Amino acid sequence: MPFAPIRQDVGVNAHDAAAPDPAAMRKHYRAEGLAESDLAATPVQQFARWFAQAAREAHLFEPNAMIVSTADAQGRPSSRTVLLKQFDEHGFVFYTNYESRKGRDLAENPHVSLLFPWHPMARQVVVTGVARRTGRDETAAYFRSRPHGSQLGAWASAQSSVIASRAEVDAAYAELEARYPEGEQVPVPPHWGGFRVAPRQVEFWQGRENRLHDRLRYVAEADGGWRVERLSP
Repeated sequence: MPFAPIRQDVGVNAHDAAAPDPAAMRKHYRAEGLAESDLAATPVQQFARWFAQAAREAHLFEPNAMIVSTADAQGRPSSRTVLLKQFDEHGFVFYTNYESRKGRDLAENPHVSLLFPWHPMARQVVVTGVARRTGRDETAAYFRSRPHGSQLGAWASAQSSVIASRAEVDAAYAELEARYPEGEQVPVPPHWGGFRVAPRQVEFWQGRENRLHDRLRYVAEADGGWRVERLSP
């Protein structure tokens, strides 16, 4: 007997609404942990180790995906997932529309948190720091490396703004596609660019048995060095 198509406007009954109980969901984490003696000299070096393991050994889907949390001038928070595009001792870089909600937040309040949720490895990395815009030359160099469609998308989307329908975005993209066909250089949008987050604290979280996780945090010192703290799980 064929199944009837699901209609989104049909009322939901009690049986349909039943969902798994989140309080009953439990995973047992690994026995081996993270010791102070395991850490690299700087948080970026330690991040590079874990990032390589996430990408090359665990083969995680988009290990560079991170949750970026910002707050506006009134302290109202918001979070979203963004892709990390570069990291070095100067910070962690991502790109966005400067007129988006996160762009406006960071213009008012540059303090930001980045969270890398590597759940299959029972690991997290939390970066807190200050975001500053990248230079236009750096932004242009990255923009040129993007696929042609992504370059057009940066122009087509007025990110975070309210629109009437999906058709509005599709029409804007089609117009740009006709104006800048494949192979023709797309100009860098003036409202689009990068943010570099200079870390002030970086926490490495390793899941352990009985919820007694290892949490080691690098804290920036005034002399440019780093202090390592262990946090209670």
